[in-house]
Amino acid sequence: MTVKHFFSFIILVAALAACKSSSPFGERVKEPFRGSKYESNNRFFRAVGKGVSGSENIARGRADMQAKTQMAGQIETNMRNVTDQYMTQTENLNAADVGEKFQSLSRQVINTNMSDLRRIGEEKYYNGTDYTVFIAYEIRKNAMFRFMKKQAQAEANRADAQIDRETLRAIEEILDAQIAATED
Repeated sequence: MTVKHFFSFIILVAALAACKSSSPFGERVKEPFRGSKYESNNRFFRAVGKGVSGSENIARGRADMQAKTQMAGQIETNMRNVTDQYMTQTENLNAADVGEKFQSLSRQVINTNMSDLRRIGEEKYYNGTDYTVFIAYEIRKNAMFRFMKKQAQAEANRADAQIDRETLRAIEEILDAQIAATED
């Protein structure tokens, strides 16, 4: 190899190295709890939260809150889609009323208790000044839907029930279809 070829090779290697590290977006960061194992699917609702603070407890609380908020948003979106699907598929004259009561029930369940919520991972980092905490949660969809079914039945059995028997039957039908879909 001649000196000319050697210098050309060195310049080429340096140019490639410079191109590789100069991304317009910055350096890619790989955070914990990424990939299909931590994403919602037909059997699970899943969510990941990240919290940063100088205090470990505050960082953990922020991560916990972010993950639960993300989870509640997924569940609410899913329930809205199920309700819309029910209203378009049925010729029931009270479909809008059933849909409204079903969404109300789902918000009540989300606000009071996300049934079967499980922490599937937590990682903590400290860089000398701040703590960064990552938390991952999941809920089995069929457990959530079964819990909602029990809540609907309990609501219908109350003396001042806002859910009548016909609406309860329709809500149970919706939830049974969702439970069956999670078991496929």
